[in-house]
Amino acid sequence: MANTELKNDRFLRALRREPVDVTPVWMMRQAGRYLPEYRASRAKAGDFMSLCKNPQLACEVTMQPLERYPLDAAILFSDILTIPDAMGLGLYFSEGEGPKFKRPLNNLADIEALPMIDPLDDLSYVMDAVSVIHKELAGRMPLIGFSGSPWTLATYMIEGGGSKDFRKAKQLMLDQPEAMHLLLEKLAITVAAYLNGQIQAGAETVQIFDTWGGLLTTSGYEEFSLQYMRKIIQQLKPGADGKKVPVIVFTKGGGLWLETMADSGADCLGLDWTIDIDVARKRVGSKVALQGNMDPTMLYASPKRIREEVKNILSKYGSGTGHIFNLGHGITPEVKPENAGAFIEAVHEFSAIYHQ
Repeated sequence: MANTELKNDRFLRALRREPVDVTPVWMMRQAGRYLPEYRASRAKAGDFMSLCKNPQLACEVTMQPLERYPLDAAILFSDILTIPDAMGLGLYFSEGEGPKFKRPLNNLADIEALPMIDPLDDLSYVMDAVSVIHKELAGRMPLIGFSGSPWTLATYMIEGGGSKDFRKAKQLMLDQPEAMHLLLEKLAITVAAYLNGQIQAGAETVQIFDTWGGLLTTSGYEEFSLQYMRKIIQQLKPGADGKKVPVIVFTKGGGLWLETMADSGADCLGLDWTIDIDVARKRVGSKVALQGNMDPTMLYASPKRIREEVKNILSKYGSGTGHIFNLGHGITPEVKPENAGAFIEAVHEFSAIYHQ
């Protein structure tokens, strides 16, 4: 994939903690159900996975928020559960219930029988989508590729879907740690190859979504989540220009462990809304960039209140680079598109004074 000179590189500059003119901003799930144009594309595709598996439609929905808002990064439209789906677990989506697997993993024998996949081949539709989006962007802004973390993928694969208490995953982890480690090892190898494929196809940054890392104890987080993300980061290859591709690690509920996360090899830590960004900056801001961290439910408030909160978070972070503004988790479907617009515009409007 030939490298394209970026017209807007402030997101990558902030990841490298280099000077920027304003704080860059993007939103997790920025291509999603809160946008009427997304809902129209999804209806055209027929269902969610058909949308993911069609590179042209995946490109269409990736571009939709960029046409509406002055965002500083695009993110590949896909799902974190593409890997378990390719491994044969039978992913499907129930209306209003989220993702489910027809064949969840129940024991060591199931994990031993789990096939290793080649993401370049078995998930070629994802690589094709990255390639199509990268070409469509034509250097307008960077493209973020992503994967779920091994631990997060494992929880869905064992539970057979989402869960309130993740009892099955935790029981396997506690009673048969060797089985859980075998699964996590298989997933770490696959995720590294998957992210390298996305980098090769044109992703300029990658994010590891460790959505359920915060469920673990401190020692459990290190043993069952962080060490596998570290292994992935160590295996990532440079981009087409030969430069290191920045890695963002986002552990929801991970505020307790910022110091060990900052030593993982990640270039940036995603923060949820449960930690103040000034505290996070004091703890690890000299080592890594920080991404976040407005509470997504703030987008239900009035534009005036949203603007106040943006000002508040910017002032807490203070002067200097190394901050990518984002929500503390994904934007939710019921948010008004104009409220998202007020949020994004406020970041650029109020952040310039911190970069003089």
